[in-house]
Amino acid sequence: MTARLPRHRRPAARILDAARAVFVTEGLDVPVREIARRAGVGPATVYRHFPAKEALVAAAFTEQVRAWRSTMDEGLADPDPWRGFRVTVRKLCELQARDHGFTTAFKSTFPRTLDLTAMRAASLTSAAALIRRARETGHLRPDVGLADLNLVLMANTGIPASTPAARGRFADLMVRGFRAR
Repeated sequence: MTARLPRHRRPAARILDAARAVFVTEGLDVPVREIARRAGVGPATVYRHFPAKEALVAAAFTEQVRAWRSTMDEGLADPDPWRGFRVTVRKLCELQARDHGFTTAFKSTFPRTLDLTAMRAASLTSAAALIRRARETGHLRPDVGLADLNLVLMANTGIPASTPAARGRFADLMVRGFRAR
C-alpha cells in the first residue's frame, strides 16, 4: 500500500513528487495511471499538466538538476570556501543516494529531450569554481581537480542507499583525503 501525497499541494507539484518517487523506485516504465493514483489525481489531470510521459519524466529530471544546482550555488555562496566545498560534497553524495539511477535511466531513455550538454557545462563550471575557491584557502590539496570530484561521485554510487551512515562517512573520508596537510 502506498501513501498518497497531501491534497493541499498544487496538482502539478503532487504529480511531479509522485512521478519522481515512482521513477526512482520502479523505473521509467511505470504507467501514467499509477503516477496519477499516487498523486491523488486522475490520468487526465496528469496529461493536462504533462501532455506526454516524456514531458513528465523531463520535468522530474529538471527538478533533480535544480537540486544539484542549488547545492552548488549554496556551496559557492558560503563565505568560507572550504566549508562550502565540504558541505557541497556531502550534500551531492546525499542527493545522489536519493537518485537511485534515475539520472542514468533518464539520459539513456530520453537523450535528446533536454540540452544535457549545457547542464553538464554549467555543473562543471560551478564545480571548478568551488574547487578553485577551496584551493585558494590553502585547505584543499593543490592537485585536487574536477576529475577527483567526479571520481568521488562515481564511487558514491556503489554505496547502497539503505546505508546513509556509510554514505556520510564516505563523503567525510573523501573530504579529509582532499584536505591539504
